[in-house]
Amino acid sequence: MSKAADDLDRWMRTSFVAMNTELEELYFAQADRANVEGVGDNIKKTLADEGRALIRPLAAEGNTNEGFDRAFDVLGNLGLFLGALRRHELTNPARDEQSPFAEASALGLHIGASLGVAPRFATAHLATHNRAIDGVQKSFTALADEFVFIDYNTMGILSYKRAADALMRIPPLGISNKSTLMLLGNARDALADVAKTNDILFEKLDKDRFFYCVRPYYKPYRVGRQEYRGANAGDFSGINQIDLLLGLARANDPSYSQLLIDKMLFMIPEDQKSLRACLIHPPLLDQFLDAAPASSDKAWFKANARAFLEVCEAHGHAAIQHHNRLFESFIVKMSDALDQKHHAQLTASGPPLPVLARALERLRDLRCAAKRDDLETAHDKLETLKKAVGW
Repeated sequence: MSKAADDLDRWMRTSFVAMNTELEELYFAQADRANVEGVGDNIKKTLADEGRALIRPLAAEGNTNEGFDRAFDVLGNLGLFLGALRRHELTNPARDEQSPFAEASALGLHIGASLGVAPRFATAHLATHNRAIDGVQKSFTALADEFVFIDYNTMGILSYKRAADALMRIPPLGISNKSTLMLLGNARDALADVAKTNDILFEKLDKDRFFYCVRPYYKPYRVGRQEYRGANAGDFSGINQIDLLLGLARANDPSYSQLLIDKMLFMIPEDQKSLRACLIHPPLLDQFLDAAPASSDKAWFKANARAFLEVCEAHGHAAIQHHNRLFESFIVKMSDALDQKHHAQLTASGPPLPVLARALERLRDLRCAAKRDDLETAHDKLETLKKAVGW
């Protein structure tokens, strides 16, 4: 890593965190905790000035081809800086036609284009590609609740990736292979670990601190002239690979395929490749249903189909848990008490909260195969398979 990149990284882990934390404490002490206007202006100016001074020499260097990890790390630091400026209302896409921070935008666009990713910080920068130094990884603040959020989200993502990896190994083996039973068990166990880390997250995370001091850093912001949506916890391929390989969601569903397109550039290239690879495989649900008439009384079918159904149940349970306990409790209910003037750009994804809520409900119901009159889910197909194995 160049000296300029190293200097920026050191600042991001020290002064940047300290200033954001100081500002959060000032905001949180107010009667209106969502207000940031006219609060800590001297700290905000120092934050912006110090960051720009460190980014200028990096912008002059450009992307110096030091490898993906280093370039992606620099992009993350640029993105965290711009995300903090957005959080403190030093920039706002509703107000600015282009980002007022030209150096960070220029370098972010350069690196993003060369790596094939969105030119802003993404979930991976704070999760799977967040290098800890002496036990501390990068963050916006030093608040304990931010680390709870980062730590347990990361663990959940890694467990989803384990489940997806196990399922991706099944197509070359076939659904009747003895090793497929082991892989389905691996996927089920990994999804059970998702639920365990979700439980810990829900118990440890303070709703007020999350809503007022963590969530605002994930808002949309501009890089150059383009507005990019905020980072989303689902911006990795594993969860979609599970949806598609199980057959709970379909790539020919326009709404679901639009979701895949929208998130593609927010994933690391390795995940983009994995997601594309998964799209060529027929869903396991369809394969079991096709095999049922001739094989439902055979030992391999009963064992493997039951294991498959257990994976579907585990995936649906985690989806319900996440939506009903995290999204509903930590965002929807908290926003009900928020002054209406703060509702603009409330969500990281950009659309108004009711629109986002409907989209996420649809995704939850696909993953848990809920019975819905207005949406085709895997409910009926799973019921047919359950009957075939005497579930």
